[in-house]
Amino acid sequence: MKRKSWAEARRRASPPPALKRTRSTASRTAEEQDEERKQTPSTVGPETCVQIADRLYFAILCQKPKSGAADTHYFCIDSELVYENFYGDFGPLNLAMVYKYCCKLNKKLKSFSLVKKKIVHYTGFDRKKQANAAFLIGSYAIIYLKESPEDVYKLVLAGSVSYLPFRDASFGTCSFHLTLLDCFHAINKALQYGFLDFDEFDVNEYEHYERAENGDFNWIIPNKFIAFSGPHSRSKIENGYPHHAPEAYFPYFRKHKVTTIIRLNKKMYDARRFTDAGFEHFDLFFADGSIPNDTIVKAFLNICENAEGVVAVHCKAGLGRTGTLIACYIMKHYRMTAAETIAWIRINRPGSVIGPQQHFLLEKQPELWTEGDLFHAKLRRNCKVGVTRILSGVGHISINGIRNRRTIQNDTELYSDEDEIDCITQGDKLRALKSKRQAKSTTASPLKVILQSSVQKNKTSEPSISDSTNITKRTTRSAARNKSIKSSQSTTRTRTVLR
Repeated sequence: MKRKSWAEARRRASPPPALKRTRSTASRTAEEQDEERKQTPSTVGPETCVQIADRLYFAILCQKPKSGAADTHYFCIDSELVYENFYGDFGPLNLAMVYKYCCKLNKKLKSFSLVKKKIVHYTGFDRKKQANAAFLIGSYAIIYLKESPEDVYKLVLAGSVSYLPFRDASFGTCSFHLTLLDCFHAINKALQYGFLDFDEFDVNEYEHYERAENGDFNWIIPNKFIAFSGPHSRSKIENGYPHHAPEAYFPYFRKHKVTTIIRLNKKMYDARRFTDAGFEHFDLFFADGSIPNDTIVKAFLNICENAEGVVAVHCKAGLGRTGTLIACYIMKHYRMTAAETIAWIRINRPGSVIGPQQHFLLEKQPELWTEGDLFHAKLRRNCKVGVTRILSGVGHISINGIRNRRTIQNDTELYSDEDEIDCITQGDKLRALKSKRQAKSTTASPLKVILQSSVQKNKTSEPSISDSTNITKRTTRSAARNKSIKSSQSTTRTRTVLR
Protein backbone atom coordinates (compact mmCIF):
# COMPACT_ATOMS: atom_id res chain seq x y z
CA MET A 1 0.00 0.00 0.00
CA LYS A 2 1.30 3.45 -0.88
CA ARG A 3 2.23 5.92 1.86
CA LYS A 4 -0.69 8.22 1.12
CA SER A 5 -3.29 5.48 1.08
CA TRP A 6 -1.80 3.95 4.23
CA ALA A 7 -2.25 7.18 6.16
CA GLU A 8 -5.73 7.84 4.74
CA ALA A 9 -6.89 4.32 5.58
CA ARG A 10 -5.70 4.59 9.16
CA ARG A 11 -7.34 7.97 9.69
CA ARG A 12 -10.67 6.63 8.41
CA ALA A 13 -10.42 3.51 10.55
CA SER A 14 -12.98 3.19 13.32
CA PRO A 15 -11.91 2.78 16.95
CA PRO A 16 -11.86 -0.70 18.46
CA PRO A 17 -15.33 -1.91 19.55
CA ALA A 18 -14.54 -1.78 23.25
CA LEU A 19 -13.56 1.89 23.16
CA LYS A 20 -15.94 3.89 25.30
CA ARG A 21 -16.51 7.42 24.12
CA THR A 22 -18.01 10.38 25.90
CA ARG A 23 -19.74 13.44 24.49
CA SER A 24 -17.50 15.32 22.12
CA THR A 25 -16.40 18.88 22.80
CA ALA A 26 -18.63 20.07 19.99
CA SER A 27 -21.79 18.70 21.66
CA ARG A 28 -21.17 20.49 24.94
CA THR A 29 -22.54 23.93 25.70
CA ALA A 30 -20.20 26.91 25.72
CA GLU A 31 -20.73 27.24 29.47
CA GLU A 32 -19.68 23.64 30.08
CA GLN A 33 -16.55 24.08 27.98
CA ASP A 34 -15.59 27.32 29.73
CA GLU A 35 -16.05 25.73 33.13
CA GLU A 36 -13.95 22.73 32.13
CA ARG A 37 -11.15 24.99 30.89
CA LYS A 38 -11.12 26.82 34.21
CA GLN A 39 -10.88 23.60 36.20
CA THR A 40 -8.30 21.78 34.05
CA PRO A 41 -6.68 24.26 31.66
CA SER A 42 -3.81 21.96 30.69
CA THR A 43 -5.84 18.80 30.08
CA VAL A 44 -8.75 19.81 27.85
CA GLY A 45 -9.00 18.14 24.46
CA PRO A 46 -11.10 15.81 22.32
CA GLU A 47 -11.08 12.06 22.61
CA THR A 48 -9.67 10.28 19.61
CA CYS A 49 -8.53 6.87 18.47
CA VAL A 50 -6.48 6.10 15.36
CA GLN A 51 -5.29 2.85 13.86
CA ILE A 52 -1.52 2.62 13.54
CA ALA A 53 -1.27 -0.95 12.21
CA ASP A 54 -3.55 -3.97 11.79
CA ARG A 55 -4.00 -4.54 15.53
CA LEU A 56 -2.32 -1.44 16.94
CA TYR A 57 -4.21 1.70 17.94
CA PHE A 58 -3.39 4.99 19.66
CA ALA A 59 -6.06 6.71 21.74
CA ILE A 60 -6.58 9.81 23.86
CA LEU A 61 -9.22 9.03 26.49
CA CYS A 62 -10.82 11.09 29.23
CA GLN A 63 -10.86 8.17 31.65
CA LYS A 64 -9.21 4.83 32.17
CA PRO A 65 -10.99 2.13 30.14
CA LYS A 66 -12.40 -0.91 31.88
CA SER A 67 -10.15 -3.95 31.82
CA GLY A 68 -11.18 -7.38 30.67
CA ALA A 69 -12.53 -6.48 27.25
CA ALA A 70 -12.92 -9.58 25.13
CA ASP A 71 -11.26 -8.25 22.01
CA THR A 72 -9.20 -5.25 23.18
CA HIS A 73 -6.13 -4.84 25.37
CA TYR A 74 -5.45 -1.34 26.73
CA PHE A 75 -2.16 -0.11 28.15
CA CYS A 76 -0.76 3.25 29.24
CA ILE A 77 2.81 4.35 29.92
CA ASP A 78 2.10 7.86 31.24
CA SER A 79 3.20 6.95 34.77
CA GLU A 80 5.80 4.36 33.75
CA LEU A 81 8.01 6.29 31.34
CA VAL A 82 8.32 9.77 32.82
CA TYR A 83 10.51 12.62 31.59
CA GLU A 84 12.80 14.11 34.25
CA ASN A 85 12.67 17.84 33.65
CA PHE A 86 15.14 20.58 34.50
CA TYR A 87 12.77 23.57 34.37
CA GLY A 88 9.86 23.91 31.95
CA ASP A 89 11.04 21.17 29.58
CA PHE A 90 8.91 18.02 29.40
CA GLY A 91 10.28 15.92 26.54
CA PRO A 92 10.97 14.21 24.27
CA LEU A 93 11.58 11.05 26.28
CA ASN A 94 15.13 9.73 26.11
CA LEU A 95 16.50 6.90 24.00
CA ALA A 96 16.30 4.33 26.81
CA MET A 97 12.58 5.03 27.20
CA VAL A 98 12.01 4.73 23.45
CA TYR A 99 13.80 1.38 23.56
CA LYS A 100 11.79 0.15 26.56
CA TYR A 101 8.54 1.20 24.93
CA CYS A 102 9.38 -0.59 21.69
CA CYS A 103 10.29 -3.76 23.59
CA LYS A 104 7.06 -3.56 25.57
CA LEU A 105 4.93 -3.06 22.48
CA ASN A 106 6.66 -5.79 20.49
CA LYS A 107 6.11 -8.18 23.38
CA LYS A 108 2.39 -7.37 23.48
CA LEU A 109 1.97 -7.76 19.74
CA LYS A 110 3.72 -11.14 19.83
CA SER A 111 2.01 -12.38 22.99
CA PHE A 112 0.03 -15.60 22.48
CA SER A 113 -2.62 -14.49 24.97
CA LEU A 114 -3.19 -11.23 23.07
CA VAL A 115 -2.93 -12.57 19.54
CA LYS A 116 -6.65 -12.10 18.85
CA LYS A 117 -6.95 -8.75 20.58
CA LYS A 118 -6.54 -5.20 19.41
CA ILE A 119 -3.70 -3.42 21.24
CA VAL A 120 -4.59 0.14 22.28
CA HIS A 121 -1.95 2.47 23.66
CA TYR A 122 -3.96 5.17 25.38
CA THR A 123 -3.01 8.39 27.10
CA GLY A 124 -5.00 10.86 29.17
CA PHE A 125 -5.73 14.57 28.77
CA ASP A 126 -2.43 15.82 30.16
CA ARG A 127 -1.10 17.53 27.04
CA LYS A 128 2.56 17.04 27.98
CA LYS A 129 2.04 13.30 28.39
CA GLN A 130 0.05 13.24 25.16
CA ALA A 131 3.03 14.64 23.29
CA ASN A 132 5.42 12.07 24.76
CA ALA A 133 2.98 9.20 24.16
CA ALA A 134 2.56 10.28 20.53
CA PHE A 135 6.34 10.54 20.20
CA LEU A 136 6.77 6.97 21.43
CA ILE A 137 4.18 5.31 19.21
CA GLY A 138 5.27 7.43 16.25
CA SER A 139 8.89 6.40 16.78
CA TYR A 140 7.79 2.75 16.93
CA ALA A 141 5.98 3.11 13.60
CA ILE A 142 9.10 4.61 12.01
CA ILE A 143 11.54 2.08 13.48
CA TYR A 144 9.55 -1.14 13.19
CA LEU A 145 6.76 -0.47 10.69
CA LYS A 146 9.10 1.44 8.35
CA GLU A 147 6.65 4.30 7.91
CA SER A 148 7.64 7.81 6.93
CA PRO A 149 7.74 10.65 9.48
CA GLU A 150 5.13 12.59 7.49
CA ASP A 151 2.62 9.71 7.43
CA VAL A 152 3.07 9.02 11.11
CA TYR A 153 2.66 12.71 11.94
CA LYS A 154 -0.58 12.89 9.94
CA LEU A 155 -1.89 9.87 11.79
CA VAL A 156 -1.31 11.18 15.31
CA LEU A 157 -2.90 14.49 14.29
CA ALA A 158 -6.13 12.73 13.23
CA GLY A 159 -9.27 13.81 14.99
CA SER A 160 -8.28 17.50 15.18
CA VAL A 161 -5.73 16.76 17.90
CA SER A 162 -2.89 19.22 18.49
CA TYR A 163 0.22 18.51 20.52
CA LEU A 164 2.33 20.81 22.62
CA PRO A 165 5.74 21.47 21.04
CA PHE A 166 8.75 20.51 23.14
CA ARG A 167 10.96 23.22 24.61
CA ASP A 168 14.46 23.70 25.98
CA ALA A 169 15.68 23.25 29.56
CA SER A 170 16.15 26.94 30.29
CA PHE A 171 14.21 28.97 32.81
CA GLY A 172 11.76 31.43 31.34
CA THR A 173 9.65 31.87 28.23
CA CYS A 174 10.17 29.40 25.40
CA SER A 175 11.28 31.03 22.15
CA PHE A 176 12.02 27.91 20.07
CA HIS A 177 9.49 25.14 19.50
CA LEU A 178 10.49 21.57 18.69
CA THR A 179 7.60 19.72 17.06
CA LEU A 180 6.69 16.05 16.97
CA LEU A 181 7.50 16.06 13.27
CA ASP A 182 11.02 17.32 14.04
CA CYS A 183 11.46 14.41 16.45
CA PHE A 184 10.08 11.90 13.95
CA HIS A 185 12.50 13.14 11.29
CA ALA A 186 15.33 12.88 13.82
CA ILE A 187 14.49 9.22 14.52
CA ASN A 188 14.18 8.48 10.81
CA LYS A 189 17.51 10.09 9.91
CA ALA A 190 19.22 8.42 12.87
CA LEU A 191 18.14 5.10 11.39
CA GLN A 192 19.25 6.19 7.93
CA TYR A 193 22.73 7.25 9.07
CA GLY A 194 23.29 4.38 11.48
CA PHE A 195 23.06 6.46 14.67
CA LEU A 196 20.19 4.28 15.91
CA ASP A 197 20.30 0.49 16.02
CA PHE A 198 18.26 -1.15 18.76
CA ASP A 199 19.82 -4.53 17.91
CA GLU A 200 23.10 -3.12 19.26
CA PHE A 201 21.70 -0.71 21.87
CA ASP A 202 22.60 -1.48 25.50
CA VAL A 203 19.87 0.06 27.62
CA ASN A 204 21.54 -0.87 30.92
CA GLU A 205 24.76 0.84 29.91
CA TYR A 206 22.86 3.92 28.76
CA GLU A 207 20.97 4.26 32.02
CA HIS A 208 24.07 3.54 34.08
CA TYR A 209 26.41 6.10 32.57
CA GLU A 210 23.88 8.89 32.09
CA ARG A 211 23.58 9.18 35.86
CA ALA A 212 25.69 11.88 37.50
CA GLU A 213 27.37 9.50 39.92
CA ASN A 214 28.41 7.16 37.10
CA GLY A 215 30.06 9.74 34.88
CA ASP A 216 27.11 11.68 33.41
CA PHE A 217 27.81 11.01 29.74
CA ASN A 218 25.95 9.87 26.64
CA TRP A 219 26.84 8.77 23.14
CA ILE A 220 25.44 11.22 20.56
CA ILE A 221 26.84 9.46 17.48
CA PRO A 222 28.12 5.90 18.00
CA ASN A 223 31.87 5.63 17.45
CA LYS A 224 32.19 9.39 16.96
CA PHE A 225 30.87 11.65 19.78
CA ILE A 226 30.44 11.39 23.53
CA ALA A 227 28.96 14.33 25.44
CA PHE A 228 29.87 14.43 29.11
CA SER A 229 29.84 16.63 32.18
CA GLY A 230 33.11 18.41 32.86
CA PRO A 231 35.70 16.54 34.96
CA HIS A 232 37.11 18.08 38.14
CA SER A 233 40.60 18.25 39.58
CA ARG A 234 39.65 15.50 42.00
CA SER A 235 36.71 13.18 42.58
CA LYS A 236 34.36 14.61 45.19
CA ILE A 237 30.78 15.56 45.91
CA GLU A 238 30.02 19.27 45.79
CA ASN A 239 26.56 20.69 46.45
CA GLY A 240 25.13 17.22 45.97
CA TYR A 241 26.75 16.71 42.57
CA PRO A 242 29.47 14.03 42.18
CA HIS A 243 32.57 15.35 40.43
CA HIS A 244 34.95 12.92 38.75
CA ALA A 245 38.66 13.31 38.14
CA PRO A 246 39.96 12.83 34.56
CA GLU A 247 41.48 9.47 35.51
CA ALA A 248 38.01 8.10 36.26
CA TYR A 249 37.19 8.19 32.55
CA PHE A 250 40.40 6.63 31.22
CA PRO A 251 39.39 2.93 31.19
CA TYR A 252 36.04 3.54 29.47
CA PHE A 253 37.52 6.01 27.01
CA ARG A 254 40.36 3.67 26.10
CA LYS A 255 38.05 0.70 25.69
CA HIS A 256 35.78 2.68 23.35
CA LYS A 257 38.61 4.25 21.32
CA VAL A 258 38.28 7.83 22.52
CA THR A 259 41.34 9.72 21.27
CA THR A 260 40.35 13.37 21.63
CA ILE A 261 38.99 15.51 24.47
CA ILE A 262 37.54 18.98 23.82
CA ARG A 263 36.94 21.28 26.79
CA LEU A 264 34.63 24.27 26.38
CA ASN A 265 34.46 25.61 29.94
CA LYS A 266 36.90 27.02 32.47
CA LYS A 267 39.84 24.92 33.57
CA MET A 268 38.77 22.68 36.45
CA TYR A 269 41.63 20.22 35.85
CA ASP A 270 45.08 20.23 34.28
CA ALA A 271 44.87 19.20 30.61
CA ARG A 272 48.16 17.33 31.00
CA ARG A 273 46.33 14.66 32.95
CA PHE A 274 44.70 13.68 29.66
CA THR A 275 47.65 14.33 27.35
CA ASP A 276 50.07 12.44 29.60
CA ALA A 277 47.70 9.48 29.33
CA GLY A 278 47.88 9.59 25.54
CA PHE A 279 44.75 11.60 24.69
CA GLU A 280 44.64 14.73 22.56
CA HIS A 281 43.22 17.68 24.47
CA PHE A 282 41.89 20.99 23.12
CA ASP A 283 40.52 24.09 24.85
CA LEU A 284 37.83 26.11 23.09
CA PHE A 285 36.43 28.41 25.75
CA PHE A 286 33.19 30.37 25.42
CA ALA A 287 30.76 31.61 28.05
CA ASP A 288 28.22 29.36 29.71
CA GLY A 289 24.83 29.68 28.01
CA SER A 290 26.25 31.69 25.09
CA ILE A 291 26.91 30.90 21.44
CA PRO A 292 30.33 30.18 19.89
CA ASN A 293 31.94 32.57 17.42
CA ASP A 294 33.05 31.48 13.95
CA THR A 295 36.63 30.85 15.06
CA ILE A 296 35.51 28.36 17.69
CA VAL A 297 33.06 26.61 15.35
CA LYS A 298 35.72 26.21 12.63
CA ALA A 299 38.29 25.01 15.13
CA PHE A 300 35.87 22.47 16.57
CA LEU A 301 34.92 21.11 13.16
CA ASN A 302 38.56 20.92 12.12
CA ILE A 303 39.56 19.01 15.25
CA CYS A 304 36.69 16.53 14.87
CA GLU A 305 37.32 15.99 11.16
CA ASN A 306 40.95 15.13 11.89
CA ALA A 307 40.44 13.04 15.02
CA GLU A 308 41.56 9.44 14.61
CA GLY A 309 39.02 8.05 17.06
CA VAL A 310 36.04 9.05 19.16
CA VAL A 311 35.76 12.68 20.31
CA ALA A 312 34.58 13.32 23.90
CA VAL A 313 33.24 16.85 24.37
CA HIS A 314 32.42 18.61 27.62
CA CYS A 315 31.57 22.01 29.03
CA LYS A 316 30.39 22.37 32.62
CA ALA A 317 27.18 20.32 32.48
CA GLY A 318 27.84 18.86 29.03
CA LEU A 319 24.51 20.16 27.74
CA GLY A 320 24.42 23.65 26.24
CA ARG A 321 27.81 24.44 24.74
CA THR A 322 28.60 20.78 24.18
CA GLY A 323 25.34 20.04 22.37
CA THR A 324 25.63 23.18 20.27
CA LEU A 325 29.04 22.36 18.78
CA ILE A 326 28.25 18.69 18.23
CA ALA A 327 25.10 19.87 16.46
CA CYS A 328 27.25 21.97 14.11
CA TYR A 329 29.17 18.86 13.08
CA ILE A 330 25.99 16.84 12.51
CA MET A 331 24.40 19.59 10.44
CA LYS A 332 27.51 19.99 8.30
CA HIS A 333 28.22 16.34 7.63
CA TYR A 334 24.72 14.80 7.64
CA ARG A 335 22.68 17.76 6.34
CA MET A 336 20.13 17.42 9.11
CA THR A 337 18.09 20.52 9.89
CA ALA A 338 18.76 22.46 13.08
CA ALA A 339 15.48 21.23 14.60
CA GLU A 340 16.15 17.59 13.67
CA THR A 341 19.65 17.80 15.10
CA ILE A 342 18.50 19.38 18.36
CA ALA A 343 15.80 16.71 18.64
CA TRP A 344 18.29 13.86 18.15
CA ILE A 345 20.77 15.27 20.65
CA ARG A 346 18.03 15.76 23.26
CA ILE A 347 16.68 12.25 22.72
CA ASN A 348 20.17 11.01 23.59
CA ARG A 349 21.02 13.62 26.23
CA PRO A 350 17.96 15.50 27.54
CA GLY A 351 18.48 19.17 28.33
CA SER A 352 20.97 19.79 25.53
CA VAL A 353 21.11 23.02 23.49
CA ILE A 354 19.63 25.88 25.46
CA GLY A 355 18.14 29.33 24.89
CA PRO A 356 19.93 31.40 22.19
CA GLN A 357 21.91 28.35 21.11
CA GLN A 358 18.77 27.02 19.38
CA HIS A 359 18.37 30.14 17.23
CA PHE A 360 22.12 30.18 16.56
CA LEU A 361 21.90 26.70 15.03
CA LEU A 362 18.88 27.69 12.97
CA GLU A 363 20.75 30.68 11.55
CA LYS A 364 23.91 28.62 11.02
CA GLN A 365 22.14 25.85 9.10
CA PRO A 366 22.54 27.19 5.50
CA GLU A 367 26.23 27.97 6.04
CA LEU A 368 26.98 24.57 7.55
CA TRP A 369 25.12 22.76 4.78
CA THR A 370 27.13 24.64 2.17
CA GLU A 371 30.40 23.87 3.94
CA GLY A 372 29.40 20.23 4.18
CA ASP A 373 28.58 20.03 0.48
CA LEU A 374 31.98 21.51 -0.41
CA PHE A 375 33.79 19.26 2.07
CA HIS A 376 32.26 16.05 0.73
CA ALA A 377 32.59 17.16 -2.90
CA LYS A 378 36.33 17.54 -2.37
CA LEU A 379 36.51 14.13 -0.74
CA ARG A 380 34.65 12.55 -3.63
CA ARG A 381 37.11 14.10 -6.08
CA ASN A 382 39.95 12.66 -4.01
CA CYS A 383 41.30 16.11 -3.44
CA LYS A 384 44.80 16.01 -1.99
CA VAL A 385 44.34 19.18 -0.01
CA GLY A 386 44.45 18.28 3.66
CA VAL A 387 41.40 18.87 5.79
CA THR A 388 43.36 21.29 7.94
CA ARG A 389 43.77 23.61 4.94
CA ILE A 390 40.10 23.60 4.00
CA LEU A 391 39.21 25.80 6.94
CA SER A 392 41.20 28.98 7.44
CA GLY A 393 42.57 30.31 10.67
CA VAL A 394 42.76 27.04 12.59
CA GLY A 395 45.97 25.43 11.33
CA HIS A 396 47.89 26.28 14.50
CA ILE A 397 45.57 24.56 16.96
CA SER A 398 47.85 22.47 19.13
CA ILE A 399 47.26 19.04 20.57
CA ASN A 400 48.14 19.99 24.11
CA GLY A 401 45.87 23.03 24.13
CA ILE A 402 48.60 25.58 24.87
CA ARG A 403 48.90 27.48 21.59
CA ASN A 404 45.23 27.35 20.68
CA ARG A 405 44.36 29.46 23.73
CA ARG A 406 46.54 32.29 22.43
CA THR A 407 44.93 32.01 19.01
CA ILE A 408 41.39 32.27 20.30
CA GLN A 409 42.25 35.18 22.57
CA ASN A 410 43.19 37.20 19.48
CA ASP A 411 39.51 37.33 18.56
CA THR A 412 37.65 40.33 19.93
CA GLU A 413 35.81 40.16 23.25
CA LEU A 414 36.33 36.45 23.72
CA TYR A 415 35.51 34.58 26.87
CA SER A 416 38.04 34.12 29.63
CA ASP A 417 37.72 31.15 31.94
CA GLU A 418 38.14 33.55 34.84
CA ASP A 419 34.60 34.81 34.10
CA GLU A 420 33.07 31.76 35.77
CA ILE A 421 35.14 31.71 38.93
CA ASP A 422 33.24 32.27 42.20
CA CYS A 423 29.84 32.54 40.51
CA ILE A 424 26.93 30.19 39.90
CA THR A 425 26.50 29.58 36.18
CA GLN A 426 23.81 27.91 34.13
CA GLY A 427 25.91 24.75 34.03
CA ASP A 428 26.08 24.65 37.83
CA LYS A 429 22.29 24.95 38.08
CA LEU A 430 21.65 22.25 35.48
CA ARG A 431 24.06 19.82 37.14
CA ALA A 432 22.48 20.43 40.55
CA LEU A 433 19.01 19.82 39.12
CA LYS A 434 20.08 16.63 37.39
CA SER A 435 21.67 15.32 40.57
CA LYS A 436 18.57 16.08 42.66
CA ARG A 437 16.08 14.60 40.22
CA GLN A 438 18.09 11.40 39.82
CA ALA A 439 18.31 11.02 43.58
CA LYS A 440 14.50 10.83 43.61
CA SER A 441 14.33 8.57 40.58
CA THR A 442 13.34 4.94 41.00
CA THR A 443 14.42 3.26 37.78
CA ALA A 444 13.65 -0.38 37.17
CA SER A 445 17.14 -1.32 36.03
CA PRO A 446 19.32 -2.73 38.81
CA LEU A 447 22.52 -0.87 39.61
CA LYS A 448 25.58 -1.72 41.61
CA VAL A 449 27.02 0.49 44.33
CA ILE A 450 27.59 3.58 42.25
CA LEU A 451 29.88 5.72 44.32
CA GLN A 452 32.42 4.06 46.52
CA SER A 453 35.09 5.72 48.63
CA SER A 454 37.69 3.48 50.18
CA VAL A 455 40.85 3.94 52.18
CA GLN A 456 44.16 3.83 50.35
CA LYS A 457 46.59 1.87 52.43
CA ASN A 458 49.70 0.22 51.08
CA LYS A 459 49.07 0.97 47.41
CA THR A 460 47.13 3.41 45.27
CA SER A 461 44.81 2.52 42.46
CA GLU A 462 43.54 4.59 39.60
CA PRO A 463 39.96 5.84 40.00
CA SER A 464 37.90 4.59 37.10
CA ILE A 465 34.54 4.32 35.49
CA SER A 466 34.15 0.60 34.96
CA ASP A 467 31.74 -1.36 32.80
CA SER A 468 28.11 -1.63 33.83
CA THR A 469 28.00 -5.30 32.88
CA ASN A 470 26.48 -7.64 35.50
CA ILE A 471 25.27 -4.74 37.63
CA THR A 472 23.17 -6.23 40.37
CA LYS A 473 22.64 -3.67 43.14
CA ARG A 474 21.83 0.03 43.45
CA THR A 475 22.14 2.52 46.26
CA THR A 476 20.69 5.99 46.50
CA ARG A 477 22.83 9.07 46.08
CA SER A 478 22.28 10.05 49.71
CA ALA A 479 23.47 6.68 50.94
CA ALA A 480 26.51 6.88 48.72
CA ARG A 481 27.23 10.38 49.91
CA ASN A 482 26.98 9.34 53.57
CA LYS A 483 29.39 6.51 52.91
CA SER A 484 31.80 8.92 51.25
CA ILE A 485 31.59 11.35 54.17
CA LYS A 486 32.26 8.64 56.74
CA SER A 487 35.21 7.39 54.77
CA SER A 488 36.68 10.87 54.40
CA GLN A 489 36.46 11.36 58.16
CA SER A 490 38.51 8.25 58.80
CA THR A 491 41.35 9.02 56.40
CA THR A 492 42.84 11.95 54.59
CA ARG A 493 43.20 10.06 51.32
CA THR A 494 40.31 8.48 49.43
CA ARG A 495 39.59 7.24 45.99
CA THR A 496 36.37 7.28 44.03
CA VAL A 497 35.41 4.24 42.01
CA LEU A 498 32.52 4.39 39.59
CA ARG A 499 31.11 1.05 38.61
